[in-house]
Amino acid sequence: MTTTEDDRAAELAAAGLDGQNRAALGRLLGSGTIGYAEEGSDGVLRATIRIPEDEICYEPGILILPHGGDIELTLINDDKNTHCAVLPSNGDPKFIWLVNHSKGTAKINLDGPGTYYYGSASGNDEGRGLTGSIVIGGEVPDHAKLDRPPQPRP
Repeated sequence: MTTTEDDRAAELAAAGLDGQNRAALGRLLGSGTIGYAEEGSDGVLRATIRIPEDEICYEPGILILPHGGDIELTLINDDKNTHCAVLPSNGDPKFIWLVNHSKGTAKINLDGPGTYYYGSASGNDEGRGLTGSIVIGGEVPDHAKLDRPPQPRP
């Protein structure tokens, strides 16, 4: 492992996103770093996601939110090629087109904890690695829990 890979592994472990019986997301998405959304005084979570030149990845590749709600994402395409982002959102997914060296903003709403995936549906971007995730921690509200007895854990 290079120092960069060591740093990424430590960051994934610290965020609880690596390891058996945890959200082993760090092993699924093999590129990009971890980023954190910041909450504004208006209660809206904000973050910036970039597509670096010649890298075919979102940076950060994993975005962690402290809770669900309204999210404003600024997407910047620093690449020489056109890409897009199909983003999860309650109701309908949001689509943002990013021509080369462009910037756009998407407003989405994700109200519950979980892992939400997004990618670029143009060309074979997803197949080449242009995928990312948004992770919202926390407990599922009681009204959304399944009505079943506790399950054994390994």
